[in-house]
Amino acid sequence: MTRTKSTAVGFIAVLLWALLALFTVGSAPTPPLLLNALCFTVGGMIGVIWALMTGEWRALSKVPFKVYLFGTLGLFGYHALYFSALRLAPAAEAGLIAYLWPLLIVLLSGLLPGERLQGGHLLGALLGFAGAALIIGGGDVGFNPAHLPGYALALACAFTWSSYSVLSRRMGDVPTVSVVVFCLATAALSAGLHLLLEESIWPNTTVAWGAILALGLGPVGLAFYVWDIGVKRGDIQLLGTASYAAPLLSTLTLVVFGFAEPSLHLGAATLLVTGGAILAARASLKTAQV
Repeated sequence: MTRTKSTAVGFIAVLLWALLALFTVGSAPTPPLLLNALCFTVGGMIGVIWALMTGEWRALSKVPFKVYLFGTLGLFGYHALYFSALRLAPAAEAGLIAYLWPLLIVLLSGLLPGERLQGGHLLGALLGFAGAALIIGGGDVGFNPAHLPGYALALACAFTWSSYSVLSRRMGDVPTVSVVVFCLATAALSAGLHLLLEESIWPNTTVAWGAILALGLGPVGLAFYVWDIGVKRGDIQLLGTASYAAPLLSTLTLVVFGFAEPSLHLGAATLLVTGGAILAARASLKTAQV
């Protein structure tokens, strides 16, 4: 697969993740760790079927244990933080903070060997975090300290996924089939911790079960396989650039389906996060052309 095609395949994940917040809200009241376990079981089974049909499963024994540990912690950490954030804070605001990860990917990838940061990267970062600060400050609705834990988890979530994605770039020789193990191990870890830490509240409506199945098939399933191809074989900075559509699409989806109210502060925050990301994107493209 060419570099261009790999980048395009990776962008499929961005489109799927635009639905992550919507389906997460629809899965309520399922607690975060149980939700993690259910979604990653579905996502892992997608990979098992693919690996058996293609014969890729034979490569699993050649993957070092440390890679499996890295991938499991990345997937588990990001989604445990994300699901928790959307249970503790308004979905649109927490989702926007979590979607600082495309901007962070560009910033962190600039620190990799052979890459460099430009002024546009830093200015974009300032705008992006200004958007996050506007969300946390509450804009014209007033600051609600009850939501602060959710906002903090969303920010940790953004750093977790951006770090995972950039470090994955340095594991380009690891086959994508390894994501199957990441998903199944995440499901097992989540299930174990759920039994220890959470009350078992199972989905109680058809909508909730449908949302969980949709999460496992798309944003918490297929998305990881195509993202792995993109960050390992494609143009990671261009992919990070394309990912800037995620916060805008996610917020618009929540508004359209009635899970978020359109407001001036939400619109301004969306423009700041997306605009900052675009500035960083332009800096990346200029660097690539030098």
